[in-house]
Amino acid sequence: MTMPSLSPAEAVEHARRLAAGGERVLLGLTGPPGGGKSTLAAHLEDALGDACRVVGMDGFHLAQRRLERLGRQDRKGAPDTFDVGGYLTLLRRLRAADEDVVHAPEFRRELEEPIAAAVAVPREVPLVITEGNYLLLREGGWAGVRPLLDACWFVAPPEPVRLERLVARHRVHGRSAAAARAWATGPDARNAALVEATRQWADAVVDPG
Repeated sequence: MTMPSLSPAEAVEHARRLAAGGERVLLGLTGPPGGGKSTLAAHLEDALGDACRVVGMDGFHLAQRRLERLGRQDRKGAPDTFDVGGYLTLLRRLRAADEDVVHAPEFRRELEEPIAAAVAVPREVPLVITEGNYLLLREGGWAGVRPLLDACWFVAPPEPVRLERLVARHRVHGRSAAAARAWATGPDARNAALVEATRQWADAVVDPG
């Protein structure tokens, strides 16, 4: 069976239908680093307005100080550099939709740190989009994510496009050209390979353009 492929415009229409079902729906956007997940999530949120909120998995990055204590700072972004238990708890609260508002953390790239309670999700919002690398990973605590999602789309442009966007993103946030490419082809590449192996379990693939 061929996996459905969606353009950004088609993704908007599918998201509208999910939001119109009358109950809280959780849509996951996953894919490799630099694949365009955040960009697509923002596009969907802009298109749907008050019917949608975006909650990023990256809000559960361990703080830099904690990573340094664990000796994991050189591979920030790997599965064991996140608080997956905290992320699962948030998804369960969002799925239950029995609180007036749920506050979620947000990762600030300019700080390279998560900020607590930065995103408010009111109970009446029908569609919550959560985006991150490891939503379809079947190892450890990550295996608990997919059962909490109503659908999950894999977001990935052609590989050369993804790599150049990733390098550019690292440069914007302070790395030199050499350091940006080294990180993108080192730690990021290892994480991308891990994520790519989960593509087969997605409900659809989106080329963000």
